[in-house]
Amino acid sequence: MRAVQVVRLEGPEGVDVVDVPEPAAGDGQVLVEVHAAGVSFPDLLLSAGRYQLKPELPFTLGVDVAGVVREAPDGSGFTAGDRVACVLPYGGWAELVALDAGSVFPLPDSVSFEQGAALPMNYLTAHFALAVRGALQPEETVLVHGAAGGVGTACLQVAKGYGARTIAVVSTEEKGDTARAAGADEVVLVDGFLESVKKLTDGNGVDIVMDVVGGDLMTDSLRSLGTLGRLLVVGFTAGAIPEVKVNRLLLNNIDVRGVGWGAYAMARSGFMRSQWDELVPMMESGMIDPPVGTTYPLEDVRLALTDMAERRTLGKSVLTLR
Repeated sequence: MRAVQVVRLEGPEGVDVVDVPEPAAGDGQVLVEVHAAGVSFPDLLLSAGRYQLKPELPFTLGVDVAGVVREAPDGSGFTAGDRVACVLPYGGWAELVALDAGSVFPLPDSVSFEQGAALPMNYLTAHFALAVRGALQPEETVLVHGAAGGVGTACLQVAKGYGARTIAVVSTEEKGDTARAAGADEVVLVDGFLESVKKLTDGNGVDIVMDVVGGDLMTDSLRSLGTLGRLLVVGFTAGAIPEVKVNRLLLNNIDVRGVGWGAYAMARSGFMRSQWDELVPMMESGMIDPPVGTTYPLEDVRLALTDMAERRTLGKSVLTLR
């Protein structure tokens, strides 16, 4: 079968589509025929050896996939033919994947495989960030950086699902259109976003900032928070890891909270499934409608990763395998 493997830690250029043996399901594992696979920022980091996980070479990439169950153990809740979405630390970009039942989720019939591949990591991260770490309440205001990307659009939709007002921060007007289509109530450009946010909130600031970008946005993000506001640190797509002067937190009664969904969720049996079950009604109502950006055949995986590295992606990029 075909699989995408990292053969050299060189980023996209060190990735190849190779022929590997089909896996067999281990004890308690579900065997899934993969139809579509999401392209995520951790995939890019893994390909360059810059992620917290350091698998031995060669290894198969792939965090998010969607497909059909070929084989499932008794008591797993799945049977052959079920449509599913899956998440795993890596190893999903292959035509057949064996993984633990706790990482497999039922995919509503209204959701395509391409959309299903856009769901697990981004939307479970958004849920963990907003509902668990951010303690989001209805009618609060959420500011989302990088709002046209996969995690950003997920945060917009999950926040809307919980009854929040959303403000999207983007770098271009084109990305603003993507954010609006994903459900943003207002869109502002990153240059001068602080003043724009002050006007939109009548000077009161926002309740939550979702920061997937990092870099030099941190200070103005803190300034955009209202009293008891929470800045949620999700990632650093800009590359630089900012520092926080904690006197700002004291003076304004605000918090900075880390969001490490993967390490938390994968160490707690049943947690991811409980998250998924909470999001399913939002999927079925159409509130969650993953914006799939470019779809690539598996053979174009290097291009998909390069587009992400050069920040050309809008929504979630997806590889098609069947």
